[in-house]
Amino acid sequence: MRCSMKRFLTAALAASFLLLLFLLHGGIQQEEDPLELKGLAPAAVLQMLQPEGAQHVLQDTDDLSALHNVSYHLLAGSPPPHKKFLAVGLASVRRPRGYYLPATLQSLFMKSTEAELQEMVVVVHLADKDPMWNMRVATDIARKFAHHILLGRLLLIHVPQEFYPTLEGLKRNYNDPEERVKFRSKQNVDYAFLFAFAANLSSYYLMIEDDVWSAKSFLTAIRKALASREGTNWATLEFSKLGYIGKLYHSSDLPRLARFLLLFYQEMPCDWLLSHFRLLLTQKDVIRFKPSLFQHMGLYSSFQGTINRLEDDEFQDDALDLPDNPPAALFTSMSVFENYEPLKAYSAAQGYFWGKDPTAGSVFSIVFQQPVKVTRVRVRTGSEERREDFLHAGLLELGRQRRADGRDCSAYTTVGTFEKGTFERRGLEKALPGPVECVRIRVTRDQSEWLIIQSIDIWTTAGS
Repeated sequence: MRCSMKRFLTAALAASFLLLLFLLHGGIQQEEDPLELKGLAPAAVLQMLQPEGAQHVLQDTDDLSALHNVSYHLLAGSPPPHKKFLAVGLASVRRPRGYYLPATLQSLFMKSTEAELQEMVVVVHLADKDPMWNMRVATDIARKFAHHILLGRLLLIHVPQEFYPTLEGLKRNYNDPEERVKFRSKQNVDYAFLFAFAANLSSYYLMIEDDVWSAKSFLTAIRKALASREGTNWATLEFSKLGYIGKLYHSSDLPRLARFLLLFYQEMPCDWLLSHFRLLLTQKDVIRFKPSLFQHMGLYSSFQGTINRLEDDEFQDDALDLPDNPPAALFTSMSVFENYEPLKAYSAAQGYFWGKDPTAGSVFSIVFQQPVKVTRVRVRTGSEERREDFLHAGLLELGRQRRADGRDCSAYTTVGTFEKGTFERRGLEKALPGPVECVRIRVTRDQSEWLIIQSIDIWTTAGS
């Protein structure tokens, strides 16, 4: 049964009419004044917040999805009439313990400004095999987030089980238990259907899980990161180092990604498939921006309810506080171990700098392409795996008078010392007014341990 475009537009108009009625009656005057739906039966709640009633089914079309012959139950909301800047997608199933979806949605909406919300749509795929659970959750979410549903910022969808490939008798690659293979294979299909549905909703698609906190103004931070990559080819940008959290795609790549997951759904876990997809699209290296914009908060896994204490130690709650890191060349007097080159401490490339045998006088220099006014610098050394490979004694210096060879500056001013391997100082424009051409880390005492520089973050101000 194919849903015509005329029927779809009629549904959207019906949803808009409902929104107008609520606005006229003062039902959603403010974010803090949600629609009063608590007294309504579940079916009535969903019928109010979706086009053409609770049993409406969207058949796949080129305008809605990348897959053919797949029907989507639209549980609440209507696809926006125009493409947004960003679609945020997540799939959710019943967990043996814990229920984090409302907190995740609350974080997405509350941490975004009104202007950011107008550029964003959130799509939740309620993918549990139990239709009653999906209905209960959809009703709960609809009651709590009616405002966003009616404004076209939140969609709840479901794909019936008859459209799933077989989940029985699957290949047990990597000697995984049968139940684990079944869980991860279904998860691949859940995401494939979600990607396909979201393919035409926005210019970019952000993948998260249903148990995360988001940073303040994460959309603006993502826009800033995209600007820094303008003119370059990429398949995936990462804004968290955990699992399926904070992975950004071009929406135009989602049809291929959906088919890819369906083709290899039983072969390996989703995060492994996503890495293969990135490589197939010729992006060799992971491009991950720091600090992370999303933090895992769930204590219990969706697989068998096991304890899951994963946390991203690079998460920062205020995305508007992201560093600028102006274009620069990097140099060091230390011997570099393998491919842990200096650039990895300064750019979005995965990894860190790792230098051998630092001695008093060893330096790590950042030479800017253009002079800048530096306001703040933060440097983190060492790592969880190599706790002793931090800078035991060192200074941070700001330099001027770039040398002719472009590898260093002639005059430096010391602005602070490292404490337990970390340096952070604000207000540097007061310590050294005017443009800066170099930032240098200088080792002041021999140490037997090697040196890891995990990250270097530099903030600047206009008027350089």
